[in-house]
Amino acid sequence: MPERTEFFAVALAAIIALLIVAFAVIAGASAPRRDEQAVQEPTCSEWTDGCIVCSRNPQGLACSTPGIACVRQAPRCLKP
Repeated sequence: MPERTEFFAVALAAIIALLIVAFAVIAGASAPRRDEQAVQEPTCSEWTDGCIVCSRNPQGLACSTPGIACVRQAPRCLKP
């Protein structure tokens, strides 16, 4: 049977993990939306900010999902 200190260590680790996830969600909510990025580059057909790649196609705007360890940068055009 686990000791009381082991239980508290596991509980504390779980709480810290939940706080990290909560802060990540809050930080992601403040990131620019995909359509805002499209407005920033109106003459570009494909662009990236280092985390996602967006492109215009006949169905509308399509963007990838950000990677786990992405670092957002200023949007830059990949295909004019």
